[in-house]
Amino acid sequence: MPVNKNALIRYQTMDRCFANRGREYFIEDLMEACNMALEEFTGAGASISRRQVFEDIKYMESEQGWAIPLEKHKDGKRTFYRYSDLEFSINKRPLNESEAEQLKEALLTLSRFKGMPQFEWVDELVARLEAGFGLKQGAAQVIEFEQNPYLKGAEHITTLFHSIINEQALEISYQGFKQNAPSIVLLHPYYLKQYNNRWFVFGLEEEGRIVNMALDRIRDIVPSKVKYIPNDEVDFTEYFEDVVGVSVPADQEAVVVKIQVTDRLWPYLESKPIHGSQKVVKRKDGGATIRLEVKLNYELQALLLSYGEGLQVIAPEELRQALLLRVMEMKKNYAK
Repeated sequence: MPVNKNALIRYQTMDRCFANRGREYFIEDLMEACNMALEEFTGAGASISRRQVFEDIKYMESEQGWAIPLEKHKDGKRTFYRYSDLEFSINKRPLNESEAEQLKEALLTLSRFKGMPQFEWVDELVARLEAGFGLKQGAAQVIEFEQNPYLKGAEHITTLFHSIINEQALEISYQGFKQNAPSIVLLHPYYLKQYNNRWFVFGLEEEGRIVNMALDRIRDIVPSKVKYIPNDEVDFTEYFEDVVGVSVPADQEAVVVKIQVTDRLWPYLESKPIHGSQKVVKRKDGGATIRLEVKLNYELQALLLSYGEGLQVIAPEELRQALLLRVMEMKKNYAK
């Protein structure tokens, strides 16, 4: 049973009520106390039902909850509730089953960062949580995230992250794949994004353009004395909406791309679309004709080529010719 914020407020409130020896708490009193606590913490009026209180008590008494030592005392036709152990509190109990499962899931997520530069603290935190709460996962690993701990440039993530949060302009020594030597770029960093197991930073450069830099091509980062220019224009959720990958062509509108997919590939693309705009135009003989609405970039070409003979681009002609040229170049590599 997942514990949301409102439920946790109710449990904590009833815990204090059950431990209070100076007052008798009947169901109506517990309802009033919970409503007051919810209003105090959420700022909105609340009205929980008698049924909800009884369900909360049942959960708190269960092994999945905290197995609370609750006594029910009759006062005429009414019943009030109180802990039999004066020292008991749910805050003093070990993790219940639900909390332990949630913490285990959190540990699995944290574990994806273990061993990465700048994330050494994760190793210590995971070890402490496992030891402190008895949450050792056992010898067999049951889940693995796609992560390359040896990726170049990962050491810059923390610096860039804090520069974005603290609004710090940077002087970045950067050497692209086609550059013979590094060049210094003044960047106002705005956004970090991972794609295809590589990290990229997006920001505003001196000429007023939004640029992206691959972290594995960054040689050095130095704080700049130039006043930081905040990001007041770009919503990066929308910025990547029309593209595959991280390359956003300047001054280019999204175009309709039509693709014929074979019957063997279609089940895969149906469950894992090429892009969020993917729609079926026609189904035939187990295959399908689909359409995308995207900007044409390098990553789109690379992704389409990765499906090999499983698909054929029908339109636009510009994309067809670009793929044909690359296929012909590939053929030369295998020609005898």
